[in-house]
Amino acid sequence: MTPPLPEGFTARLNHHARQYDGGRILVGGSPTRVLRLTDSARRLLHAETIEVRGPAGQVLADRLLDTGIADPALDSLPDIELGLLTVVVPVRDRPRQLDRLLNSIDPDIHVVVVDDASSAPQSIAATARRHGAEVILLPVNLGPAGARNHGLRRVTTPYVAFIDSDVVLEPGAVPTLLKHFHDPQVALAAPRIASLTQATGDGWISRYEHHRSSLDLGPHPGLVRPGARVAWLPGACMVARTSAIGNGFDPSMRVGEDVDLVWRLADDGWRLRYEPAAVVRHEHRSTLSSWLARKAYYGTGADLLAHRHHDHVAPAVFTPWSASFVLALLAQRRWSAPIAFTAAAATVVALHRKLPPSPSRLRISLTLTAHGALAACLQTSGLLLRHWWPAAVVGSLVSTRLRRALLASVLVDTVLEYRPRAGLDPVRFAIARRLDDLAYGAGVWHGALRGRSLRALKPVLNGRTPRQPGSLIRPVDG
Repeated sequence: MTPPLPEGFTARLNHHARQYDGGRILVGGSPTRVLRLTDSARRLLHAETIEVRGPAGQVLADRLLDTGIADPALDSLPDIELGLLTVVVPVRDRPRQLDRLLNSIDPDIHVVVVDDASSAPQSIAATARRHGAEVILLPVNLGPAGARNHGLRRVTTPYVAFIDSDVVLEPGAVPTLLKHFHDPQVALAAPRIASLTQATGDGWISRYEHHRSSLDLGPHPGLVRPGARVAWLPGACMVARTSAIGNGFDPSMRVGEDVDLVWRLADDGWRLRYEPAAVVRHEHRSTLSSWLARKAYYGTGADLLAHRHHDHVAPAVFTPWSASFVLALLAQRRWSAPIAFTAAAATVVALHRKLPPSPSRLRISLTLTAHGALAACLQTSGLLLRHWWPAAVVGSLVSTRLRRALLASVLVDTVLEYRPRAGLDPVRFAIARRLDDLAYGAGVWHGALRGRSLRALKPVLNGRTPRQPGSLIRPVDG
């Protein structure tokens, strides 16, 4: 049995949580939940914060953390001793990058460098030993998963960090991540991964990656689980509870092994945290050919993950009403708007009936339905532009409606994602954005054809979906 949250542990309602009726109703989390607090539970919340004092506070804080409505208030938690952490660094033929990474690691932390069959192992070993790191030389290349696992076998500390050699730690990143482990249910925490280069670099791909890297999961912390706002974590840098991860990564996977570990831990009931207050810098690919190749390589992992995790990897998840809503819009007929409106209106009515009596009941129902409609449209756009683009392009040759849908998706996506500070004009940003999607989608199709399965391309129709705002109404006592 997992120990309860310790006395003094503090959690705070996060950026996405909303309070209604004087704090009696909370809406938020991943997937979206509607929680009705009892009077005793509501009194435990002070200025959107709850400090664990006794069993009642433990129950409420645990509930809010587990639904994703609250996050740990790290500024109120003490540091964990760095000597309780071991860093494992898999590396192959990158002595310069390895030296740069080791310079950024606190000298109080024990480091294990695993040379994954470099062509010049003596250079890697010399660099590692110069920094006082332990060295493991592998005679055969095993890939990142196998190399990390070899390092994991040398770990005797309660916590382990896996950090790729092309990463540089910002000051305070590791201590910030370690604070999450005051929660005994947290198995793994990962930082925000920013670009090592400046946004004003010469290459337009570098400028795009600085602001739209696949490894950068955004400015807001969150609970990580399949279907959540943050559904996975990159293996470039992650800190784990050694006892929770067992034998570590699946050594048979050369791509997607980090997502596989995260989803296995989530399925086992562990909490996983994304923490953007901790920042590390990553050396992104900056040439067009290497950048496209990496995006496509990421895409090939979808088929492997689909065989292991099934619907977790679905490119979109719809409820019956949201599927009706987007299909009506895609049809582009005279009856499309009335059908879409009817589906949304029926959802508002259904949610209104499920919610407890409250002055805000209609407002909450309208808000959740609007969010669901927007999410369904964005997912449909993502299917057309990213996962299904080969079929969408072929179909658009014979369908005017599909051409209009593709054009609208491109325009809306560009408007929503473009940031002037990225150092790119809208046209080049739009081109980079489409190349990003085209390369990843090509990788997904390549993996699907190689694996003789379309599982990674199939959306899910689910009445209780993790990706659409839903309603779980439970009284939460304190």
